This record gives sequence, C-alpha cells and structure tokens, in this order.
Amino acid sequence: MGLASDITNRDARAVSRLLSWIEDNDPRAPAELKEIYRHSGNSYLLGITGPPGAGKSTLADRLISHYRAANLRVGVLAFDPSSPFSGGAVLGDRIRMQQHATDSGVFIRSMANRNWPGGIGRAAVECARVLDAFGCAFIIVETVGVGQGDVDVARLAYTTLLVVTPAAGDKIQAMKAGVIEAADIVVLNKADLPDAEHAAKSLEMILGIHPRGGWQVPLVRAVAREGEGTGDVADAIDRHRRFIKQSGALEEKKQEGLRNHLLDIVHRKCDEALRLRMTSDKELDSYAERLFRGAADPYSLAEEIIRKEIKI
Repeated sequence: MGLASDITNRDARAVSRLLSWIEDNDPRAPAELKEIYRHSGNSYLLGITGPPGAGKSTLADRLISHYRAANLRVGVLAFDPSSPFSGGAVLGDRIRMQQHATDSGVFIRSMANRNWPGGIGRAAVECARVLDAFGCAFIIVETVGVGQGDVDVARLAYTTLLVVTPAAGDKIQAMKAGVIEAADIVVLNKADLPDAEHAAKSLEMILGIHPRGGWQVPLVRAVAREGEGTGDVADAIDRHRRFIKQSGALEEKKQEGLRNHLLDIVHRKCDEALRLRMTSDKELDSYAERLFRGAADPYSLAEEIIRKEIKI
C-alpha cells in the first residue's frame, strides 16, 4: 500500500510527503500520481492573485472559514518567492491562516515557486491533483504576487480572483494590459481606506471595456481583515461557477488544462531522456565547438541532436 491509498483515505501526512516528492522531483512521485489520478477531478479550483500586500492570504483565510461553515473540505497551495540560496520558500516559515491549523478539514501548504515565471510553481497542477484526491471540495491557489505577468493561475484555476487595494492608485491603469484581463472577479480589498471610491470608479471603468465572453467581471468591495465582504466574494464565485458550467466553459477549461498538463509531462520526459543520453560533457562540447567555429547554427544542431538522441 503506497501513499496514494493513504491519501484517498484522508491521511494528511501522506499528502505532505507526496507534495514534497513532487516539489523535489523525486522519482517515486510519478507512480503515486498515476494511482491517484482516477480518484481526482472533483475539486473546484480557485485562483487568488494580486500585488504583494493586497491581502490575498487574508481573503483566502476568510473564504476557508466560509466553506468550512458549509462543512466542505478545503485545500490551499500558497506560493512564495524562492530563496536564491536554498531554493525554498522565502516566506514558507511564516504562520499562515493560523485559525485553521488544527482543522482536519483544511490542508494548507506553503510552497516555493522555484523561480518559475507566472506566479505559481511548475508543480502546481500535480499538487492540486493530490489535494483533489484527498477530497477537497475547493482548492485555493494563491500566487506569489509578482505583478501583471502573474497570470498562470488563470490557466489552472476555474475562477480567478484579482485582489487589489485603493493604494494601487494610478497603477490600476497599467494593470489593464496584464493580469486584470485574466481575472473573473476583482476584489477591492481594504475598501474602508479613503481612496477606495476613486479606485472603485477606475476599476469599474476598466472592467466595463473588457468583456469576457458574456461574463461581466464584477467588482466586489471587501475589508478582509474584518471579514467584511466575504459573503459577497463567495456569492460572486458561485455565480461565476454556475455561469461557466452552464455555458460549457468549465468543461472547455478542464480539457485545455489536461492538454497543457499532458504536453508538459511529454516535455519533461523528453528533457529527461535527452539529459540521460547526453551524459558526456565532451559530446556536448563537440556541438558547442561546431557553433563556435561557425560550422553550424544552433537550430540545425538542435534538430540533429533530437533526431540522433531521441529518435524523433
């Protein structure tokens, strides 16, 4: 009996171990992932993104409480910047969402993004699968918060929340070219601050010119630290969930996610196979020497290597 069986039997320690294997690219992980795959596919994925300090973790904490009140199991993958020295999560040792630490119906994992672009780590899809098989009705994926390029979560999540604050000011205008276009719901957090009304008007104007296939992206005001607006955010999530289910967009999004994940696995397998075959530094040096002498271009050499080493 492996970790997969323990995970489907609600063993949180088995979940922690497999997530660590996935993060560390442990060769034992794929066999367990194969086993849990047929037990997954039932969770609803929520993405929470936004600039640092916007209150993403606080909002996630309030949403956890909301769903736990309905007796729903919740999983959280909170991505942090990676340490340039250890590779671990810079903020991974901070206490997140303390009130849920002893709740067996909540699993929270702080993870390093390993400098992967887009605000989440490469392991996000597989880690979400594990929490899915663990029986989580909702999985919240919180991004690093790197800015307007922080959009990978929208490809993973079914509903993506962008959290901003009135302090963003004129920066809101610049955001319209980036992550704001990927948001399904915009949450104006810290809406009790003096500039909230001005920020709300700016956001409403931007959202009005970015239709999303029949879905009008709502602006929800909240003061997450006080729990104000949590119900409104949850209602907006529920409305979007119903909309994409009825329109067929949810099924399309799931299929697209599976295609992308499959392609990523193939890419990784090919990369691993090539690295195993090209074990000699001298062999690689010979290719580099041909480039240096101008005897070949890198594109033709890459095609030659693929034909020779991977037999494609």
